[in-house]
Amino acid sequence: MKLIPEILQAQAEIRAIRRDIHAHPELCFEEQRTADVVARNLEAWGIEVHRGLGTTGLVGVIRNGSSPRTIGLRADMDALPLQEANTFDHRSQHAGKMHACGHDGHTAMLLGAARYLAQHKPFDGTVHLIFQPAEEGGGGAREMIKDGLFERFPCDAVFGVHNWPGMPMGAFGTRAGPLMASSNEFRIVVRGKGAHAAMPNNGNDPVFTAAQIVSALQGIITRNKRPIDTAVISVTQFHAGDATNIVPDQAWIGGTVRTFTVPVLDLIERRMEEVARAVATAFDCAVEYEFHRNYPPTINSEAETGFAAAVAAELVGADNVDSNVEPTMGAEDFSFMLQHKPGCYLFLGNGDGGHRDAGHGIGPCMLHNPSYDFNDELLPVGSTFFVRLVEKWLAPA
Repeated sequence: MKLIPEILQAQAEIRAIRRDIHAHPELCFEEQRTADVVARNLEAWGIEVHRGLGTTGLVGVIRNGSSPRTIGLRADMDALPLQEANTFDHRSQHAGKMHACGHDGHTAMLLGAARYLAQHKPFDGTVHLIFQPAEEGGGGAREMIKDGLFERFPCDAVFGVHNWPGMPMGAFGTRAGPLMASSNEFRIVVRGKGAHAAMPNNGNDPVFTAAQIVSALQGIITRNKRPIDTAVISVTQFHAGDATNIVPDQAWIGGTVRTFTVPVLDLIERRMEEVARAVATAFDCAVEYEFHRNYPPTINSEAETGFAAAVAAELVGADNVDSNVEPTMGAEDFSFMLQHKPGCYLFLGNGDGGHRDAGHGIGPCMLHNPSYDFNDELLPVGSTFFVRLVEKWLAPA
């Protein structure tokens, strides 16, 4: 592994920042303290800072030379509404809030790269350091874009990294095309006619009808879309009734839909409503249908993915880079940036959890788990990777 010596020498400093952020987690659009920490360090290193994009987002700008070329590097800053199970010294100090997805580490990795780039400026062009709020459901990337992110800070391409538990520490994984799925929510309210449970014939049973809808929705997956188009419909909520001897007036079901392409999503959204209404009509009930598109699929552009994979291979060795990693049905709002700019999102192996300090929770070191902690050994790896991206992308002519 070819890490930059100066970045290794600064590892303790960057780790302290990471653990400070971990101890003070902030939820989406509340990342005021975190943004203060980021801005204070960037300014101390002589980096130009612009705040207030997407509410609490900020961008650091480093220029050198005369080239008009630009590159964007992104890190997310927000935490999750989760009670931390760890008891080590840098555990969360805020009840019900936790950095259980490693955004504290992503922020620290980009800060480590920023420190080196500001001191050495080994490039010709402009680097935009994008510190984004509200990845966890708030669509912070979308909000930064709405606030003029790419108009004010043009990027020829954007790159981001997410730690990935279970992948060997320091290994990279990515792929051209869909890497992560779209994230969408639905709610179907079935309205019927209540009755005594001993005489259901006197009513129109919304519970029975909703149950038929749950089963029928899976026919969309198996019979409407092409078998080679990956998609998931998961009903995760079913609510109805308050008493054992009463058929209620209504029931509702809710859940999530995940796809790797927008056309498949269009098909599923349309067919879900058609199926729900048709089944409800068959049992003399009515339907109210809501479908919300949260995050689009994360689709890496081919050229930038090949570029990023090659940079990673030079850093950690080709055997430690999977450029055709299996995609995941999880979602990521870096997808909004990739709708506007070419770029690549990569996974960086976080290991199996053996890195955690004494006092960690008894659960696995997995994302969105109360026993999770970011692997600090990744800090110089991620920072060096960001630096090498800049050096290669903005190499002097």
